[in-house]
Amino acid sequence: MGGAYLIAIVVMIVSWIVSWRLKSKFKEYSQIGLTSGLSGAEIAEKMLHDNGIFDVRVLSVEGQLTDHYNPVDKTVNLSPDVYYGRSAAAAAVAAHECGHAVQHATAYGALMFRSRMVPVLSVASSYMQWIILIGILLMNTTLIPLTIGVALFGLTTLFSFVTLPVEFDASRRALAWIDRKGIVTSREHTMAKDALWWAAMTYVVAAVGSLATLLYYVSLLMGGRRDD
Repeated sequence: MGGAYLIAIVVMIVSWIVSWRLKSKFKEYSQIGLTSGLSGAEIAEKMLHDNGIFDVRVLSVEGQLTDHYNPVDKTVNLSPDVYYGRSAAAAAVAAHECGHAVQHATAYGALMFRSRMVPVLSVASSYMQWIILIGILLMNTTLIPLTIGVALFGLTTLFSFVTLPVEFDASRRALAWIDRKGIVTSREHTMAKDALWWAAMTYVVAAVGSLATLLYYVSLLMGGRRDD
């Protein structure tokens, strides 16, 4: 299990660094007023309407960096700093979340595939770690539980990698739109792009960490089979 602990520690450290960098960038860019003077909520509403989307509500939710799009009830949920903010950071995040709404409205393939995986993963995640633990304890007796656990973990890893194009595409749509509509200046566009890049890196770190852990579990499984 030493390998798993090492992987977990490395991923935890890198994840903390990226998260800290994201928060510091958001704080920095939040203090610089947007030339257009629009708030995140106004930008979100405008982007939705410009894309012919009128059945999605823009809401304010508690917390920091809790922004997300909910395809179930069709809501763009923005944290107070983004909803009321009038900065490059607020513009970037608001437009990014609306990018997901546009993906949903246009049936973007990666998003549709990820959405179909959610029900399965919600059930699998409840039992996966227990199954893997039992599988490791029973390796000398049977490899069936570990095989099942590794398969379930493989699904979560696949989900994390499917999430990457969804996030990058939403950022691409957001940056293209705020630039095309004159929401930001060239300087503000650079700041918005930088903020979204660091946000995307949190998903990249999570995906790489999941893959590394999966490979470790696969190595345990293959080692157990060779011992049979």
